[in-house]
Amino acid sequence: MGFDFLEPISDEFLVLLKSLSSQQLGSKVVFHTKDEFPDLNKVKIALIGVLENRGSVLEIENAGDLAVIRKDLYSMFPGNWDATIADLGDILPGNTKEDTYFALRKVASDLIKRKIIPVVIGGSQDLTYSLYRAYDELEQMVNLVSIDSKFDFGKEDEEMSNNSYLSRIIIDEPNNLFNFCNIGYQTYYNSQEEIDLIEKLFFDGYRLGEVANNIAIAEPVFRDADIVSMDLNAVKSADSGNFNSFAPNGFNGKEICALARYAGISDKVSMFGVFNHNNTALESVLISQIIWYFIEGYHYRSNEYPFGSRENYIKYSVPIDDETLVFYKSDRTDRWWIEIPFVTNGNNKLKRNTLLPCSYEEYLGACNQELPERWWKAQRKNVI
Repeated sequence: MGFDFLEPISDEFLVLLKSLSSQQLGSKVVFHTKDEFPDLNKVKIALIGVLENRGSVLEIENAGDLAVIRKDLYSMFPGNWDATIADLGDILPGNTKEDTYFALRKVASDLIKRKIIPVVIGGSQDLTYSLYRAYDELEQMVNLVSIDSKFDFGKEDEEMSNNSYLSRIIIDEPNNLFNFCNIGYQTYYNSQEEIDLIEKLFFDGYRLGEVANNIAIAEPVFRDADIVSMDLNAVKSADSGNFNSFAPNGFNGKEICALARYAGISDKVSMFGVFNHNNTALESVLISQIIWYFIEGYHYRSNEYPFGSRENYIKYSVPIDDETLVFYKSDRTDRWWIEIPFVTNGNNKLKRNTLLPCSYEEYLGACNQELPERWWKAQRKNVI
């Protein structure tokens, strides 16, 4: 069983938890201790630490200690939450980083089979590869969203790192990646060839300024994601407290927590990871709040995915040239979707007509004869 790779919470930290009040989050979480493993039949969200940083191109201080993050998180007060949350402890570094990749993959795979959402505190962001590979046994296509200032492409013969893991995801078999979306990339950190490759593969990319000016444009992207991988270097140093790798520009604290909440609200997101942090005291406070907002979002899920019936949706048909676009609006949440028709002579990544999350603005654009870009890209991926 994959859970054998997990190191229990230390006795010293359990002593600290006893000082918390019954209203604080730490008193409402079940913990993996040396004497007891949580009953996973009751758990909905599982926190996992992964102390693996050998994939980082920068040296990370205090890499082997997540106690500060846990202390900040469990000292907070929960919202009106009823889901059982477990802290399953840590995955320690293996003899090689490939050993750690394998351990994380097994743990994550066992959890998602039980319909438990792993919340992973990395480590370096190349651990995202293990989360992606955890879906192999489910034989499903995977949508990956990365909140990052860079695309993390690497050279074909380059060893996998936090700056090159995406290339391995794209190249390695079995190729289960249906869509990748980057939120918050900064153009001067990415070559024009990389930006062109995102377009060529019909992936999605949203520049930092684009999202910061209208944070709501990211919500439909999360609604269709399976994995959300967050690079803490996407947050500007003034807000993260990370001055080891200085970032003058990036998301502020409010924006990054809003994105975490969007990820939590999504009915489809089944893994969430926070990576490339330096475990500084200031950064730990932000990480704890990011995780808090993800869990808060989870408790506001509307259970509109998957779509068993479309009776609770208002259908809108919009003719554009030779196409008729079909939109659906939920009468419960006012959220919008656009239909992606099944293409019989395509590569059959889509097995039937499916719905792609979109915004009201995209519906208005279609009414003005503007073809939604994400709809067009989804169509192309299904044909090629």
